[in-house]
Amino acid sequence: QVQLAESGGGLVQAGGSLKLSCAASVGVFSNYAMGWFRQAPGKEREFVAAISRDAERTDYADSVKGRFTISRDNAKNTVFLQMNSLKPDDTAVYYCAAGRAYMSRYYYTGSREYDFWGQGTQVTVSS
Repeated sequence: QVQLAESGGGLVQAGGSLKLSCAASVGVFSNYAMGWFRQAPGKEREFVAAISRDAERTDYADSVKGRFTISRDNAKNTVFLQMNSLKPDDTAVYYCAAGRAYMSRYYYTGSREYDFWGQGTQVTVSS
């Protein structure tokens, strides 16, 4: 059983930054591709960023490219999401997710590819 715990959310003014962390309790963290998703009130959950097992490959939603950076520390079983130049539209609950990946270069942008999810952390950006 994989457990994921997000932290680092909060209230920030537009233009500010936050760094989210997701700690995983899992046998071999490096066997999993990791992703971040978000869900705003009244909207569907959407893809934000993904990173491959070996951290060599990343992908981002168009809405966050150039502002958000996903990274991971396999020695610490943790994935991060650095969020800069935040906008009110970034307000949402942010979830991290883990998906088994049989090749080190794999990552996933679809939520159905992920096997485990955290409980989420609220990010609120004020204008």
